[in-house]
Amino acid sequence: MNVVVLCTGRCGSVTFTKACGHLTNFTAGHETFSAKIGPARFDFPPNHIEVDNRLSWSLGGLGARWDPEDVLYVHLKRDREAVARSFLKRWDSKFRPSIIRAFGHGIVQRVKDWPEEQRLDVCRHYVDTVTANIDDFLRARPSMTVDVESVETDFPLFLDRIGAQGDREAALDEWRVRHNASKSSALE
Repeated sequence: MNVVVLCTGRCGSVTFTKACGHLTNFTAGHETFSAKIGPARFDFPPNHIEVDNRLSWSLGGLGARWDPEDVLYVHLKRDREAVARSFLKRWDSKFRPSIIRAFGHGIVQRVKDWPEEQRLDVCRHYVDTVTANIDDFLRARPSMTVDVESVETDFPLFLDRIGAQGDREAALDEWRVRHNASKSSALE
């Protein structure tokens, strides 16, 4: 069985991957094939947990690739406002493939810079759009939700559901570490 974790990003996806790195019966990756296109984008090895926020833009191909009996989808969630504000901190990132910049200027076609007072609304719209895409995709597929705000109960349920083996305590400890945190900005 494979596990595909869908999310907005800025919601604990790196932490989820690091936690799953303590399992012995699954491999785990974060954006493993994010630079690939076509069928290679979904060519995860057997018994692999893939965490990748960009998969929410390739749901048709993802759904066609995996037989529902061979995959569990996980919707990783975090408080909407916290996610939007985290993306806002990265608005001016020099990271060329920034998802929020791609969304704010490519998906929502805007040539000019967004005024600072509208950027948080763009981030909220991104979170709402990705969440709706994932929710719709998961309606008829085997799935569960792991909410960062209740990770102490949700993550062990996830581990039970997949029959996880390995150091479960070390996996849970990863949730107490801040991985890939955004730096503070004056806009907070």
